[in-house]
Amino acid sequence: MNPFSTTTAFPIQSEQYASTVAASKRVRWDIDRDVIRGRDFDMDHKLLPDSISGIRQFEFLDKPETRMLSQIQGRTYANMFGLVERFINCKVLELSRHHCTGDQVALEALIRFSDEELKHQELFRRIEQMIAGKMPSGYHFVAQPNEVASAVLSKSTWSVMGLTLLIELFTQTHYLKSIEPDQECSPLYKDVFLYHWKEESQHARIDELEWIRVNALMSPEERDRAVDDMIELVMAVDGIVRAQAAADLDYFLKIRGGAFFEENIARLHEGVLAAYRWQYILSGAGERRFQKVLRSLTTDDQLRRIEEAIAPLAALAEPVEKATNRAQPIHVST
Repeated sequence: MNPFSTTTAFPIQSEQYASTVAASKRVRWDIDRDVIRGRDFDMDHKLLPDSISGIRQFEFLDKPETRMLSQIQGRTYANMFGLVERFINCKVLELSRHHCTGDQVALEALIRFSDEELKHQELFRRIEQMIAGKMPSGYHFVAQPNEVASAVLSKSTWSVMGLTLLIELFTQTHYLKSIEPDQECSPLYKDVFLYHWKEESQHARIDELEWIRVNALMSPEERDRAVDDMIELVMAVDGIVRAQAAADLDYFLKIRGGAFFEENIARLHEGVLAAYRWQYILSGAGERRFQKVLRSLTTDDQLRRIEEAIAPLAALAEPVEKATNRAQPIHVST
């Protein structure tokens, strides 16, 4: 089965693609004119809100320390989006082939999606450079975008679209429920994710349409293998998360100086890893919209396999979930 075949009949929801095109035109923005506007980061502010960073669990940190850890997490948060948008854009360009000699409205929607993802990658490169100029040397972002993109794109399109929808849904929830209302966050950082959210809202709608379209062209056996691919992708994200959490904590301890009790160092490592698992996996997997689409595309057995794979990560991140009251578990429909 070729998911990009233009000869396979599938009813394209042209009006839904058209609505994303209209929204894309309406919210179109420029990095310098609309987002940065000649500003720089004021490091007296936090970057990532407490409700995302999980910092509230570290009562032994003073205010400057919590702000510093928020800034490290916020730097990684921006870099993570630059990372995932590399493979997302590659996949969107692949998917656009299906529409090249078909529905031109759908084609325009995906081409706009790709153009906006390229802009987002540039935005996050700029943000990394700006934050790097404000923080001590020694920070290291572990994952290499091209290597990650190649690994992700080796998996089935069905699984990549599922992961992509998961990611682009949690970007919206994080902004609306945590970043936008937080008064302690950097105004510039909040604007970065305001404008990012404006375009990601359309992207998530296209993700859903394309995931459903690709699913309709698959055999039950292909879909069953794709479920295994999705589980492998989630575990790969967890591997990136584990490595980055360790790197970020090492950096924090280095630039903070002084000594912590060993018990508190252990709590920091466990807590930051739990926060990252919630940020990049569980908050998306728990989104009702993601669960609804996933249930519609899988059998109970397939959904159970996904749930069982994620369950150990959810158990380890439970303190963060309780503190944020954001994520919801995946439940098998009955």
